[in-house]
Amino acid sequence: MNTHARYVRHGDFFPLLRARVDEHFKTAKLSPHGTPGMGLKTFIIAGWFATSYLGLVAWASTPLQAVVCAASLGLAMAGIGFNIQHDGGHGGYSGHGWLNTVMAATLDVVGGSSYVWSWKHNILHHSHPNVMGLDSDIDVQPFCRLAPAQRLRSLHRFQHLYIWPLYSFLALKWNFVDDFHDLITGRIGGVKFPRPRGWKLAGLLVGKLVFMTWALVLPMFFHPWWQVLVGYVGVSALLSLVLAVTFQLAHSVEHASFPTRSSEGDIDSEWAVHQVSSSVDFAPGNALLTWYLGGLNHQIEHHLFPKICHVHLPALVPIVRATCAQFGVPYRSHPTARAAIASHARWVYAMGHGPLSQP
Repeated sequence: MNTHARYVRHGDFFPLLRARVDEHFKTAKLSPHGTPGMGLKTFIIAGWFATSYLGLVAWASTPLQAVVCAASLGLAMAGIGFNIQHDGGHGGYSGHGWLNTVMAATLDVVGGSSYVWSWKHNILHHSHPNVMGLDSDIDVQPFCRLAPAQRLRSLHRFQHLYIWPLYSFLALKWNFVDDFHDLITGRIGGVKFPRPRGWKLAGLLVGKLVFMTWALVLPMFFHPWWQVLVGYVGVSALLSLVLAVTFQLAHSVEHASFPTRSSEGDIDSEWAVHQVSSSVDFAPGNALLTWYLGGLNHQIEHHLFPKICHVHLPALVPIVRATCAQFGVPYRSHPTARAAIASHARWVYAMGHGPLSQP
């Protein structure tokens, strides 16, 4: 299996688009990194997380109170990932590298590994979105088929029914299986990556310890172990659903492209054109959703300029749209989150009922 892809050399599309985006920041006298508002947003989300956790562990005394606090905690953890960790991991949170590293490490605090994520997301997914064998985000085999080139199995005809509860295991699997599996094997999917060593390995292991301490050990001083486990599973399930569905709405939908590589690893497209064609925006006019998702509903703009802080992405939409129209590059966007969810549901159904042979 080729572990790389080669794109067609850039034409005029991306250089002109990049020049227009640079001019936008120059004219507006803005840095492409986080604004002072990012500090306030970080404070709000961190406070939301802390309040929800304390409410669940130290305050909730009835099942209803526990459910409300658990739901709030799950949504707050997703908010940390969407906004703080994601921008830090991409180097867009701040112009200071150390601060980006600190914000990226919030993923370690909530159960993941910022080191493994940087390879899985920044290197593999962003370089090769929707490319089978390189983008692990579309690899849910053997349970589900999300790309036309993937093998169709008989159970996939029911995937439109079971994929939604399956999504609820994402965080649990991520926290306790995926990171350790990747660390031991030195592979993400079928692609080798350098195992962490020294301080990076220590950071991964300490992060797991910190997460397990606050998520499982400390609550057991206040509640029976089985209640703690039920609470953890509930928080994890909601967190997983929110993360998984958000990720899938940007790429695993109708009209998103899923290119295949030649035997030499070539893709018949420019890198920037592929970023646009494999991504679909959704709910661009929903300011509240944009705030909570950290601009991940502006996936085209994010994939073209991943190091730009998400607070700037809405302003880039008209620039990207106009440039795509000028060069005949299809720009696709669902008007609402509901429309995007419906499109994902139809895509999952279609992939489960496609031909048995690969295209």
